[in-house]
Amino acid sequence: MYCKEMKQRLIKQSVSRVLRIIKVAEQLGFKSCMQSCLEYLEAVPWVGEEEEEKVVSSVLRLQSEGIGVTPVLKRVSSDISKPHKDTFSHILELVLKSNEERGRREMKSVVLKLLRENNCLPSSSGSVDSYNEIIYGSCRSCLDSILILFKQAAEPEFSSNSTDCREPVVKQIYLEADNLSWMLEILTDRQAADEFAVMWASQQELASLHTKLPIVSRHHVSCITAKLFVGIGKGELLPSKDTRNLLLQTWLQPLINDYSWLQHGSRSFDRKVVEEGIGRTILTLPLEEQQSILLSWLGSFLKSGDNCPNLQRAFEVWWRRTFVRPYAESGNTRPLNYVTTPKVTEH
Repeated sequence: MYCKEMKQRLIKQSVSRVLRIIKVAEQLGFKSCMQSCLEYLEAVPWVGEEEEEKVVSSVLRLQSEGIGVTPVLKRVSSDISKPHKDTFSHILELVLKSNEERGRREMKSVVLKLLRENNCLPSSSGSVDSYNEIIYGSCRSCLDSILILFKQAAEPEFSSNSTDCREPVVKQIYLEADNLSWMLEILTDRQAADEFAVMWASQQELASLHTKLPIVSRHHVSCITAKLFVGIGKGELLPSKDTRNLLLQTWLQPLINDYSWLQHGSRSFDRKVVEEGIGRTILTLPLEEQQSILLSWLGSFLKSGDNCPNLQRAFEVWWRRTFVRPYAESGNTRPLNYVTTPKVTEH
């Protein structure tokens, strides 16, 4: 314990062993040894979260000993007063603006995973709201960009332009749509995606331009619609009845128009999951609106077959609600909140 160059003697020791040494030195009041151990811990990597937590808890215990623990703790805490939301906003912006496919894909997965971990931690509603506001600000920016790009691609002369002129626009539409799809996934995980459904349902101008673009340019936008229907169908989003109806009125037909391409051109597209989501979304509406949408779908399905979503299960539910077991029939009406009290059998 009284050897010179204590720090060098620690070089080949493990972190766990040094933590045991520092604990003994603390009990003996051997401050020079504790200081050497702290210098070692400041320089050596900590492997894994468990080891990091052990180091931090051990070092925090030494704060009252009057030795320099700050250099070690700086690894896990910052003196900079810059709000975390500013850092998050900067990270989000970097990922959204990346054009390098592999890098953006991998970092989107990483950020999504880390945000999911954050969702499991207790936090103030204020910080949650501020993060959601940042995400929604980026969503609005992406929507504005897609609308501008759609207008550009819908111009009559656009299709006659050279490939070099068309490709950047088509690629940017894909990037912006992919960004929106990713942020929708984040918001859904954070149970904050209802407002996204409102935003998307109100994009009538974008939906009207949809048919004017080649399917290869526009189908990425339909993936967003599909993801919304899946989320609503699973109960992960709870938008209002008016929003659900408007979403179907605005975006179901464009999705149907792109359905064949989505099935064969998108590896991540799960037909059964999407069809279940669409059907369940329709069945959340009042019966009259279910009928209007499903009869319109029926016309498309009878013309296109496999190139149209198969909403047969939803159609069957609507049929039974309408014809087989209506809750109110003429001459035998009951209020919808009527409850029949079961008869108790005496034994």
